[in-house]
Amino acid sequence: MKIPKRLQPLVEDGMIDAVEGQLMSGKEANVYVVRCGDTLRCAKVFKEASQRSFKQAVQYQEGRKVRNTRRARAMSKKTRYGQQEQESAWLNAEVDALYRLASAGVRVPEPHGFIDGVLLMELVADADGDAAPRLDDCELSEDEALAYHARVIREVVRMLCAGLVHGDLSEFNVLLDAAGPVIIDLPQAVDAAGNNSAAMMLRRDVDRMRAYFGRFAPSLLDTEYGHEIWARFEAGELTPDSQLTGRFVHDTQQVDVDDLMAVIDDVIEEESDRRERAADDDDEDR
Repeated sequence: MKIPKRLQPLVEDGMIDAVEGQLMSGKEANVYVVRCGDTLRCAKVFKEASQRSFKQAVQYQEGRKVRNTRRARAMSKKTRYGQQEQESAWLNAEVDALYRLASAGVRVPEPHGFIDGVLLMELVADADGDAAPRLDDCELSEDEALAYHARVIREVVRMLCAGLVHGDLSEFNVLLDAAGPVIIDLPQAVDAAGNNSAAMMLRRDVDRMRAYFGRFAPSLLDTEYGHEIWARFEAGELTPDSQLTGRFVHDTQQVDVDDLMAVIDDVIEEESDRRERAADDDDEDR
């Protein structure tokens, strides 16, 4: 096929020998099958920010650290330079997550480099060597659904133990290769310890997997793996080899409203006192 413009520099630099064809076109990127020597790989070409439908929600960006203070200030002020740096940080998030998770033993495509908005990575293949299908394209038996669900949950646990939550996990971004499920599409991955929405996203990821696999294995619909996983993580008891039950006892203890209101009143009073002291200090300075 004709070489896409964004892949031309990689061909000229010898990183890609040929473009075999387009694998998919998504909301944030186009993916091509490319030949590198005797090996087939994927080239994920991220779209420009104005062309992407997936929004860089603040909810996903919370907790991501920017080492360069100048960049951090620019990003917070939404300057043109800051927007460019925000875009760069968003694109690099998937690359960083892939390297981090691959080193932790999570089943993700092996990354091979990131150049000018193009992520070069392993082509996840099925038993015949063809591009692996997405879960959404597969019909499963009940036994297969139970087995694959258990594997996906294990990958979610390994991700969390590595400090990350996928944040957008569904049957559309899990591939099924010859050895089982492979997690893909990680630009929105969030820091488990630094993002206030991490718990909600983890449970949402797990609930989506429950709903999908539950279509083939209805017994999964009664499980509570999301709550169980996060509770063990918060308690410092989660390991990559944790044996999960899928059961979770929710706290049904009622909140003492009077006690809560007393705490709120104390905070309001303290804030009022602080403002009065600040106003008195201003009068003295004048």
